[in-house]
Amino acid sequence: TEFDADYLMGKFDPNTHADFSTIEQKYASKAGMRMRTDAYQQFMEMYKAAKKDGISLRVVSATRPFSHQKSIWEAKWNGKRAVDGEMLPANMESKIKAKRILRWSSMPGTSRHHWGTDIDLNDLNNSYFESGTGKKIYDWLTANAATYGFCQVYSEKGDLRPYGYEEEKWHWSYLPVSRQLTNLYKANLNNQDITGFTGSETAEMIDIKTKYVLGINPDCQ
Repeated sequence: TEFDADYLMGKFDPNTHADFSTIEQKYASKAGMRMRTDAYQQFMEMYKAAKKDGISLRVVSATRPFSHQKSIWEAKWNGKRAVDGEMLPANMESKIKAKRILRWSSMPGTSRHHWGTDIDLNDLNNSYFESGTGKKIYDWLTANAATYGFCQVYSEKGDLRPYGYEEEKWHWSYLPVSRQLTNLYKANLNNQDITGFTGSETAEMIDIKTKYVLGINPDCQ
């Protein structure tokens, strides 16, 4: 497949795209989720290996096209969906508002979930992965996911990853394809290309491309 700008920004329908498959219910928290077939095949291999070690992996979110991400972003922007447990006020300065939403949610056109290579596993809270069953799952992934091509793109923030989203212990990316897509994004898209939703003018103010799209775990680059 040709990875054009529309693909990079999620402006296509994963339900009809030839390179995508539907995730079987046994691997998923809900029916009908889609991901790239190449990434899905490797996920199924990883799932089998984890099962043998008594670890149960479950996809809770997979491909989200531009339209889906736009609905999430605009609900948060317009005070209809909570951000960190509170509704953002309408009069909040736009750059501050965008940065608040960006702690955990991508701008439409900039999400790795557009690509079909990235999945969220088991739970959407870091605390879940810090004890008990969750810690066992995370420790297994940390030790084994790379064997199947998967990498935790949003590692802990610090000197090696000063910008971007907060750490997401649940978000794993299929590097054999996503690495190529990250490089294409870097080469071909700019902040000015990020348009078509409320608050998009902040993309340039924040430098969304450098700080968020490219602000990933160095091990996954």
